[in-house]
Amino acid sequence: MFISFEGIEGSGKTTQIKLLIPVLQAKGYECIATREPGATKIGHKIRAILLDAAHATMLPLTELLLYEADRAQHVHEVIKPALAANKVVVSDRFFDATTVYQGYARGFDLELIQQIHRIVLGGLRPDLTLILDLPVHAGLERAWQRINSQSGGLPEDRFEKEAIAFHEKVRQGYLTLARGEPERFRVIDASGDRQAVHRDIVEIVLSLHGQGLP
Repeated sequence: MFISFEGIEGSGKTTQIKLLIPVLQAKGYECIATREPGATKIGHKIRAILLDAAHATMLPLTELLLYEADRAQHVHEVIKPALAANKVVVSDRFFDATTVYQGYARGFDLELIQQIHRIVLGGLRPDLTLILDLPVHAGLERAWQRINSQSGGLPEDRFEKEAIAFHEKVRQGYLTLARGEPERFRVIDASGDRQAVHRDIVEIVLSLHGQGLP
């Protein structure tokens, strides 16, 4: 099974993945948690370029192609081998992020992005995509708290420094995708307590296997 987590900056994807993995393991599933960008050695270097605010002059086309390059390596090295080994793959972002960030927010032609995805993914899609949704101002507040609390290394804050209007487009892009593909997407209110959000996620994920809550 392949599960992806999506959402605006500060929506809690990483936290919720860390909470979900032990639940799945307790149910007997072998799991791997992964992310985009940066899940491979090559991807790690690409991530450093993409998320560094010092690269504010990066062309949108450069950004798009770097994300797709990272994804191609990610699919080949991590996701497909794990799925072939019957592992549950849980990814912090996947191809929907590019559709939303570079398509809906940056303005790239959505058909062009879909064409690139057909090349990169070869038909691979998550079985379930969880969108953690909350107001933009709340997400950015959380994101900056996380960034400001970090010590050492370059801050990954290039997207947090985008205008509010950009982040609003990202949020609305995700909600548009969810309306267009309700069989794959689930939208979760991420504005509340992390444990409440976790319970909602567990219920959705385990219901796919007819197991209900643990």
